[in-house]
Amino acid sequence: MRNSRRVVGAVGVLLVVVSGVPGSASQNDRAQRSATSTATAAVIIPHESWSCGLPGGIPNPESGTPVFDVTMTLERVADVGTTQYGARTVAIGRGGDVKGSRLTASVTAGALDFALTLATGVVEIEQRLVLLTADGKYIFMRGAGTGPDAKDVRVVMDFEAPNGSDAAWLNTGTYVARRVIDPAAKTMTLRVYDVSSVTAPAGGGRVVRISKPAGVPAQPWDYRRVTPGEKPGAQVITERVTLSPSQSVGPSKHGVRNIIPITGGELSGRITGKVVAAGADYQNLSPPATIDAHYLWETSDGEIVIVRNGGAFGSLAPTFEARVDGKYAWLNAGLFLSSSPQPSPGGVALTFTESSR
Repeated sequence: MRNSRRVVGAVGVLLVVVSGVPGSASQNDRAQRSATSTATAAVIIPHESWSCGLPGGIPNPESGTPVFDVTMTLERVADVGTTQYGARTVAIGRGGDVKGSRLTASVTAGALDFALTLATGVVEIEQRLVLLTADGKYIFMRGAGTGPDAKDVRVVMDFEAPNGSDAAWLNTGTYVARRVIDPAAKTMTLRVYDVSSVTAPAGGGRVVRISKPAGVPAQPWDYRRVTPGEKPGAQVITERVTLSPSQSVGPSKHGVRNIIPITGGELSGRITGKVVAAGADYQNLSPPATIDAHYLWETSDGEIVIVRNGGAFGSLAPTFEARVDGKYAWLNAGLFLSSSPQPSPGGVALTFTESSR
């Protein structure tokens, strides 16, 4: 098989990369489908806590039709360590290209790829990328994936393209991707397949149901909601965040999406350090407008903390993910509230407090 290779990334994903023409069923694509079908399950049933958008089962991507390839360069792959959810790494994208028969686009800087490996070997993936098409339209791409081990991880892609645009076809259909990450080369590749016409189980293969270790909390699929009676308590951290201009998707299948990229910032209070230039506020402006920010802190002593801050304006609840054996593990167990963003030079300022009932 010409130009094929196996790559093992720091996130523990082992996949086969096969060269071919994006958007076509090349000889190499057919060979890859055959090789994969003999080694992997026909259908993976995700754990109920991480449904990936296909709770009834994720088919083998290679049983579908190739749509396009995404090739990204990475700023780095950060090892967060073992958090309350499992062993966590985060890949930060610098940019990239999308090539296929129906879509030509670029990947904007700041993409995030969260990889979680459980003690049993189960892998869970979440990705947030923004695409810019050749005709100047933005597409929000969120991927959520899982696999029983590192050899067969499948990422279900959810696209939000502007209604009425040339890319609006992405708002319908079912898409599953294979993902290759090479930390040494600082690259990530996604081969996206349309599996809309695939019936499960495909090829008579086995069905694998994902299970999780007892007592391990499920990683959050969404932001925390403020419960009645919560009030701001002691101030914990202040952050100043710098931002790029908005990337407006506009009306799409999940509402009116507006993305504000995070380009940096600084922390003060019980934690000092910086806001990493990655991630964004993936806000939905359909009433009631909500914030959905996913981004990273890097503390002054080098630890990475994952920040999720979301909710309606005036009712924001941040959650954090830090290594359990580090000095910031207290963030994992606490309940916190966030102020709404306030104008600050180059961006916004926020204050995080303990939640007082």
